[in-house]
Amino acid sequence: MAKHIFVTGGVVSSLGKGLTSASIGMVLERRGLRVRMQKLDPYINVDPGTMSPYQHGEVYVLDDGSETDLDLGHYERFTNSPLTRDSNYTTGQIYLSVIEKERRGEFLGKTVQVIPHITNEIKSVIRKMADDDVDVVITEIGGTVGDIESQPFLEAIRQFSLDVGKENCLYIHLTLVPYLKAAGELKTKPTQHSVGQLREIGIQPDILICRTERTISREDREKMALFCNVPLDAVIEEKDKDFSIYEVPLSLVENGLDELIVRKLNLHAGTLDLDDWRDLLHRLRNPDHEISIAVVGKYAEHSDAYKSIYEALDHAGMHHRAQVRIGRIQSEDVEREGPERILSGYDGILVPGGFGERGIEGKVEAIRFARERNIPFLGICLGLQCAAIEFGRNVVGLENAHSTEFQKDTPHPLICLLDEQQQITHKGGTMRLGSQPCVLDTTSRAFECYGSANIDERHRHRYEFNNVYRQQFIAHGMMIAGTNPAGTLVEILEIPSHPWFVAVQFHPEFRSKPTAAQPLFAGLIGAAIKRRNASRKTDAAEKVEDQQESSRK
Repeated sequence: MAKHIFVTGGVVSSLGKGLTSASIGMVLERRGLRVRMQKLDPYINVDPGTMSPYQHGEVYVLDDGSETDLDLGHYERFTNSPLTRDSNYTTGQIYLSVIEKERRGEFLGKTVQVIPHITNEIKSVIRKMADDDVDVVITEIGGTVGDIESQPFLEAIRQFSLDVGKENCLYIHLTLVPYLKAAGELKTKPTQHSVGQLREIGIQPDILICRTERTISREDREKMALFCNVPLDAVIEEKDKDFSIYEVPLSLVENGLDELIVRKLNLHAGTLDLDDWRDLLHRLRNPDHEISIAVVGKYAEHSDAYKSIYEALDHAGMHHRAQVRIGRIQSEDVEREGPERILSGYDGILVPGGFGERGIEGKVEAIRFARERNIPFLGICLGLQCAAIEFGRNVVGLENAHSTEFQKDTPHPLICLLDEQQQITHKGGTMRLGSQPCVLDTTSRAFECYGSANIDERHRHRYEFNNVYRQQFIAHGMMIAGTNPAGTLVEILEIPSHPWFVAVQFHPEFRSKPTAAQPLFAGLIGAAIKRRNASRKTDAAEKVEDQQESSRK
């Protein structure tokens, strides 16, 4: 029987349950165990696809087209657990399923209630993750203990241990131990209250993982162990990591968490090997290069909106032993102040995806700056569409060219709605979603990066490049570097005469891992390093020339 680990959070939100869950999954995998990851979210939206990035952060898309919580990005970056639509459920999905069953008459006239019908549905989606090929299922419960919307999920996981046996379940509670500067000490009371709320529900945590900015003393650990009814060795310190989130698994191992889990669940685990992970961190700490990349987006001030973008840039930096300094640039600032003022000095420019007209002209101007100044450029999703608009206006000469998403009556609709999207009225889950095949031109930079003519990448969009303008673009120096297998959809645009100018309709950031940088991101960082090194050589030569001129005078 598969074992189950449930991860809950207390005191405050944004403690990093997703990162902690992913780290646990990674460590258990490194001990030879087969792990599956799952996130249960308490919001009523069916999925995050229709939610604002300001409220929810990025929408993470899986191969099967599921629009999921950004924590699933952590799961994929840290583990090899296969993720599907069963890996992320929301309150909205749970209630929708129960209501549909009621409409079909499956409850035979019974009064449908939270207990047992909603909780039974929650338990059924947890069971979906466990099969003969799984040793451990890790289920993260979104929200914070005490939130009213989380209660059905907590009740369901309480019942779950009765169904499968307590020996097959482990409850891990992630909590905060705050430091009060005025008192000059850490405070354990919030953790005691949080665990008290869990115990009122009927859940006794087996392990406490304590987020803290200061080292927790043995005295404080003993206090939490006593009042929270857990053994002392089950109070695990998780100190804030200033350097990198990729330190978290090593920190948990140093505090004995993997051994504790293996022992409590009686798992038949192998020895732990994290040598490659330590090497990764060593490369991150000891870079050979330092470069800067400007990410010009609509939600730059909200870091979670482009979470996978930033992580993929870091992974590419690790690949090249480079420290990547990321400039989070608001595209509206580029509109107001101009690209010269905002973007000068960067070694590369990336324009990510997004929806809506706000900041579009700033993205277009940033792309023009990259094209004209020969700065390495990567455009993603809306970034490709803006690249097409910029090239159409300023190179092909199509005045007022635009996307019909933003200007329905544009005289040159370079970007238009997909045919299959024309009659769609529902917004949720109706875009071109998930992994789609792409065929590359073997003379392209994309082919050089991937090393293959056939790739698969994840999509999330409604609008596409208008094929009417293909030949005009090609005649003016733009390469159609990738299409769908039928050749009907443009997937990649490149400018061969540019040092590195690549724009893609898909989202390559979703396939990046710290141990395996995504090829296009690695290509961008490699080009940025080349540009930086060339600039330094030029600066050095000019300095020598100035010194020689000064000596002659």
